[in-house]
Amino acid sequence: SSGINAEWPLRPGEDSWYLLNVFCQSVGFYFQWLMQLGFHCDAFELSVNSYGAADRGRAFEDGEGDGPANWMDGWTIFYWGWWISWSPFVGMFIAKISRGRTIRQFINGAMTAPITYSFMWMCIFGGAGIKTERTAAGAGLCCPTWDSGVLAWNDTQFAAETADWTVSQSGLKLCTGQVACEGDGHACSWKLMDAYISSHPSGNPSSRDVFDYINSNIRWLGKYHSNENRTMARLSCLAGEEMWFANVATYGDMGPFLCIISLVALILYFVTSSDSGSLVIDIMSANGDEDPPVTQRVFWALVEGATATALLVAGGADSLKALQTASVAAGLPYTIILCFVCIATWRALAMETGDLNPYGPDFAVALIDPISTMRPQLWLGVIKNILLTPLTLYNVLKKHNIAAVGISVGAAIAWVAWIALLILEVVHIHHPTIKLKGIYSLAWVFYLGFASLVTVARAKIRDHYGINGNPIEDFFAAMLVYPAVMVQLETVSEKNGLAPMMPDSGREDNHLEMDVIDNKGNGAAMA
Repeated sequence: SSGINAEWPLRPGEDSWYLLNVFCQSVGFYFQWLMQLGFHCDAFELSVNSYGAADRGRAFEDGEGDGPANWMDGWTIFYWGWWISWSPFVGMFIAKISRGRTIRQFINGAMTAPITYSFMWMCIFGGAGIKTERTAAGAGLCCPTWDSGVLAWNDTQFAAETADWTVSQSGLKLCTGQVACEGDGHACSWKLMDAYISSHPSGNPSSRDVFDYINSNIRWLGKYHSNENRTMARLSCLAGEEMWFANVATYGDMGPFLCIISLVALILYFVTSSDSGSLVIDIMSANGDEDPPVTQRVFWALVEGATATALLVAGGADSLKALQTASVAAGLPYTIILCFVCIATWRALAMETGDLNPYGPDFAVALIDPISTMRPQLWLGVIKNILLTPLTLYNVLKKHNIAAVGISVGAAIAWVAWIALLILEVVHIHHPTIKLKGIYSLAWVFYLGFASLVTVARAKIRDHYGINGNPIEDFFAAMLVYPAVMVQLETVSEKNGLAPMMPDSGREDNHLEMDVIDNKGNGAAMA
């Protein structure tokens, strides 16, 4: 925010109007493409290359008929996984600092304000960067293609390799590939050398003079007017970490001041991020204690810093790329968890407003109880229903007079077909001569059919006892954790009734003990 506050008044008057136009146009483009990009998966490029695109007039400049192959991996997929994997960490921190706030205040402070700030940041600095790049290109600044290996030669190597060099475009082999700077790809390099040759005091510099001139000025040559004059910058010629400071340096006398402000802002960002990260990790390691020891928090901060330092020293950029890949991979399971979190949040809000009775009928066993309670009865039920779900379905549905034979037989056929086809796929992998390639896809079709029948059973039992829910929740529960679903249905049916979950109950068996409730809702008898 300090950068925006310093940036806005420092721009000349006409630039402010330009930035306002950029803001208006870019926000409009964002909302225009939000829906399309939100569902865009690059399906055709991932399937097969777009052969024949040139014949259809759909080829890009590189001759390929598809978009950039690294776009999905580098942007949409990466940031999807990146923020999903960060969600537990960030969510816990935001929840801690938002205690006592209303939902409206939370939405405005944690969602609306950051989105607005991001729009401003991207439009102001992105727009300024684009204008800087175009202005520099219009002034003749360009990106040379020097051969770094050639420029690293020592005196002996230079003398041995340049005996046949002449001071001409075809004679100076300083461009990438140790070739002469000829052709459109090297036009910028020759233009810079020609300008030096034409302005040389002697009027006839040697190839060594040109070599030394490039080596001593390579950091700015072509990218700025000179080492002292950096009021224009060809940002596309610079490394990513240089672009920001090159851009703010173009603001004349205020450039050095803004570079200092930028460094201070970066330090504050990393310090506050490390502090908040250490707080969340400290709370987790202290078993949820909201006021953990300060020394423990300092310990985690030092561990985080040491880990980052070790990664940079050991592998540099490659180690960071590996860490980013791991973060994206970690985002996949959290995606499933967040779907359940969204449902849980909606239900909690419904209970808060009185639209949903928190003490109404509910399953006596939650889907996560086998993990969270570690009770042997539940584990045995889960293990049994991994293999015997059709039998459990038959017993449960028969007690409720619900098409027991049809659903259970269909589930048995689908389950057996699923397992059998997966086994055949494994056989094909080890014995390719057996023509069964791709049969695993049919196996998962049968599994979805099996999950659908379990969904029907759960929905019918849930409706029978008036348990809140919907078929979508039933389907995902059946598809992801069908053994736990069967434990739910089996436990509900054991006493042909269901009791409200009483939070203050002192009974240890509260999750397994159930009361018989009159289906008409006229009363209940305690078990």
